[in-house]
Amino acid sequence: MRLALRLARRGLGKVSPNPMVGAVIVKDGRIIAKGYHRAFGGDHAEVDAMKNATEDARRATLYVTLEPCRHYGKTPPCVDAVIKSKIGRVVVGMVDPDKRVNGRSIALLKEKGVEVTVGVLEAECRALNETYIKHRSTGLPYVTVKFAQTLDGRIATASGRSRWIASPDSLKLAHKLRARNDAILVGAGTVLKDNPELTTRLVKGRNPLRVVLDSNLKIPPETKVFKDQENARTVVATTAWDAQKTLAERRALGIEVLIVPPDANGQVDLKELLKTLGERDISSVLVEGGAETITSFLRLGLADKVIAIIAPKIMGKGTDAVGELNITDPNQALKLTFTKVYRNGADIVVEGEDLEGSWRTRIILT
Repeated sequence: MRLALRLARRGLGKVSPNPMVGAVIVKDGRIIAKGYHRAFGGDHAEVDAMKNATEDARRATLYVTLEPCRHYGKTPPCVDAVIKSKIGRVVVGMVDPDKRVNGRSIALLKEKGVEVTVGVLEAECRALNETYIKHRSTGLPYVTVKFAQTLDGRIATASGRSRWIASPDSLKLAHKLRARNDAILVGAGTVLKDNPELTTRLVKGRNPLRVVLDSNLKIPPETKVFKDQENARTVVATTAWDAQKTLAERRALGIEVLIVPPDANGQVDLKELLKTLGERDISSVLVEGGAETITSFLRLGLADKVIAIIAPKIMGKGTDAVGELNITDPNQALKLTFTKVYRNGADIVVEGEDLEGSWRTRIILT
């Protein structure tokens, strides 16, 4: 199963909204096949492994990180292929939370006389596909908030300059994170101030969908994020349903304009936006800023993960990475569990999650 997990990770950034899945077939104590889901629309891991088998898989054991699918999508049901192959035993890392599967394939395998073991390295299998699990379980994308700050918590100087706080290595890391997510989201303030491209030009990988919050449609049409729609699509989320001229200008550029109901402050309702993105099979969103947008996601409990890139610099007065959260007592602080802490060039990267679910995800389900 550990080998299957390593194989599955090769699909990172290539298979979404499908899960990353790895498979290994063992017969008479020997590995006779390995496979993984290589790309969205391609063979699933079980079928890939069976095609790679060096001998007949009859009575062999299939190790797979996720329960085989039982529905037609881009490919036929994998469970049918497993049964047809006469494999004698299937070891499953975790049950597929997709309501079209969710234990039904396991039941069918048992019904057909196949021995099934479930839950081997389940924690590792679940960690591998946290974005898929969130999306299939709730219909909402997995949200990662990422920011680069100085040691004293600033993301920009007092005059608003923010390039470049982090090291070139961390800039490359940011592009890797973009390639691993289905969408990247920023506020209008970041676009107006920095004019970013929001692409993965520093690494090999797909460009995510660029989602820009622009409640009042104030971003000018010559902005970089509106360019190169053939390679990196942009969606503008706005509340300005009555700005017909500006809406027409954006659409003429090939920009999709998504009209979202306003929240109590007249801004794009982030909860509604996430629901809409989830319905479009956007299973993961990387929130890159600015401070107001980051703060909103944290205050509303919409972030699943926080990645803070900390540069060895002290700036003094400047823009805080996170703004007002209406916390008056230390016990009210948003509590994270550090899942990773590592060096990246001159910087330190800290990844944290609310593993107990005390303030994230479930808030938007009520």
